[in-house]
Amino acid sequence: MFETAVSETTVSGSTVPDPEAPDPRGRLDDLVAGARRGERRAWDALVERYRPLVRAVASGYRLNARDVEDVDQTVWLRLIENLDRIREPRALPKWLITTAANESRRLTRARQRTVLIGVLDEPVHDNGAEPPGTPDTDLLRRELARTVQQGLAELPVAQQRLLRLLAGDRQLSYREISRILVIPVGSIGPTRARGLARLRATAAVREYVAC
Repeated sequence: MFETAVSETTVSGSTVPDPEAPDPRGRLDDLVAGARRGERRAWDALVERYRPLVRAVASGYRLNARDVEDVDQTVWLRLIENLDRIREPRALPKWLITTAANESRRLTRARQRTVLIGVLDEPVHDNGAEPPGTPDTDLLRRELARTVQQGLAELPVAQQRLLRLLAGDRQLSYREISRILVIPVGSIGPTRARGLARLRATAAVREYVAC
């Protein structure tokens, strides 16, 4: 990949490329046309130029680092699916902003609806030690954590390993998880989403929710 200086501007504390700045690697319409033809260099140039913009939008929704990565991966997958439908290349930055915003809002709503995701961060204290809190709260927390662990046991091994790594005490980046599990970075977000959906559908979790 060619080294180049990219014109930038600062928005809300994040450095993002100026969509109106000249592209030193070629005009935007040439890059879009090349990406449509399947040219890897043109696609990489588009991603390098606009990835900071996509991540800045996601960060504006106060998403954590993992969710920002999820939004980033999803936006580029959506672009692959819709690139031929973008008739005017100069509309690409706006399309990316809109898609990133929609995906960020979707993730935000999903976090608000999902009460089980955070439980993966709660260890089960079998040694009698209890985290601070009232006895009733501690009991409910341990019961919910055990339910999630039972639900995880019903998942395929690959999804179990991924969710346990994501919920571990050490905050691993997607690249670290990719190396550990020997899977593409781009597959982590979708696999995580499928694993969590499957977790919520397990007998253990459904029984707990029904109580």
